[in-house]
Amino acid sequence: MSLAIDRGARRRAAPPFLQNAFRPFFLGGAIWVALQVPLWIAEYMGWIGPGAGELGHAHEMLFGFLAAIICGFALTAIPNWTGRAPVAGGGLSWLFALWLAGRLAMLAAADSWGLWIDVAFLPVLTLVVVREIVAGRNWWNLPVAGLIGLFTLSHIAFHQPAFTQHGIRGSFAVTVLLIALIGGRIVPSFTRNWLAARGDAAAKAVAPPMQSLDKLVIAMTAIALAAWVVLPEYPLPGGLMLLVAAAHAVRFHRWQWSRTFAEPLMWSLHAGYVWIVPALAITGAGILWPETVSYEAGFHALGTGLIGAMTLAVMTRASLGHTGRERVADGATTAIFLLVHLGALLRVAAALMFDPPALLGLSAIVWSSAFGLFAMAYAPILFGGRKAEPA
Repeated sequence: MSLAIDRGARRRAAPPFLQNAFRPFFLGGAIWVALQVPLWIAEYMGWIGPGAGELGHAHEMLFGFLAAIICGFALTAIPNWTGRAPVAGGGLSWLFALWLAGRLAMLAAADSWGLWIDVAFLPVLTLVVVREIVAGRNWWNLPVAGLIGLFTLSHIAFHQPAFTQHGIRGSFAVTVLLIALIGGRIVPSFTRNWLAARGDAAAKAVAPPMQSLDKLVIAMTAIALAAWVVLPEYPLPGGLMLLVAAAHAVRFHRWQWSRTFAEPLMWSLHAGYVWIVPALAITGAGILWPETVSYEAGFHALGTGLIGAMTLAVMTRASLGHTGRERVADGATTAIFLLVHLGALLRVAAALMFDPPALLGLSAIVWSSAFGLFAMAYAPILFGGRKAEPA
C-alpha cells in the first residue's frame, strides 16, 4: 500500500476538524486575533494592567494570528498543487498543538524555554511545506516554500533585540509578496471562472495570471520591500513603494473587478487585494514625508487592510469550498467582509490622525468583530463533516 493511500486512509479516519489544515488553523487564528486586539487596546488605554506591550501585540498579530492563517492556507492548497493527500489526523493535531503551545507560552510572558516553543512552529511548518512540494515534484511552487522560510527567519530576527524591527518589516514584506504571488493567481482565475459560469462575456477580458506584466510587478515589489526592510529611513524605498503601488493598480485593473459586485465571495477577493495599492502608497509616503504621514499608518494599512481583508476573503471561500458547500455568501459572510473593511478604514484613519483614543477603540472593536463573527459563523462548518454531493 502506498504512502499516499495510507495518508488518505488516516485522513478519512480522523475527525472532520483534523481532516484539513484550514479547519483548526483558520478557526484558531480567528479566535486568537478576535481576543488579542481588544486586549491590546484595553492595555493601550490603561484600562487593564501592563501586559506584553506594543511589541507583544505586533508579535501575536504576525507570528500568532498570521502564521496560523498562512499554515492553514498553505497546507490546504499544496495538495491541490501536488496531488498528495493533505496533512491530517495525528500529524495535523501535533502541528496545531505546537502553534497553540507557542500562544500560551507568549501569553505567560515566556522565559527562554517558552521562546523556543514559540519559535519552533514556523521552522517545522517550513520543513513540512518543503517536504510536500518536493515529494510532489511541484517545483513551480518552491518559491512559496522559500517565502515561508523567510517568514520564519523574520520571526527569529524579531526575538533578537537588535533586529526586532527588521523582523517586523520582514514579516510584512514576505506576506505582501505571498499575496502578490498567490493572490495574483487566484483572483483573476476565480474571476474568469465565475464570470464564465454566469455567461458573462467579460470573462474573456480578464487578464490571465502570471503574464509578463505580473512578473514585472512582483519583481518590482520584491525590490521595493527589500529596500524597505534594510533601509527604512532612506528616501529610496519610499519612492519605490509609490511606484510599485501604481504598478499594482495597473495590474489589478486588468481583472474585471467591476463585474463582481453580485457575489460577495468574489468582490471580497478584489477588495482585499486592492488594499495593496493604498497600503504601499501610505507606507511610501510615511517614509518620504514623516511629519505629515504617520509611519505607523503604513503598517496598519498593510495589516488591517491588505492582510486582514485578504485573509478573510480566502478563509471564507476555502472553508465553504473545501467542505463541499456552495460558494455563495450568506448574510453573516457579507457582514464579515463589511466589518473588516470598515475596521481597516477606521484604523488607518486613526493612524493618520495620530491615534485619537475614540477612533482607535472603535476601529479595534469593528475590525476584531469581523474575525469573531467568522469564528462563530464558521465553527459549525469547520467542525462538521463535508457536505454530501447532491444525488
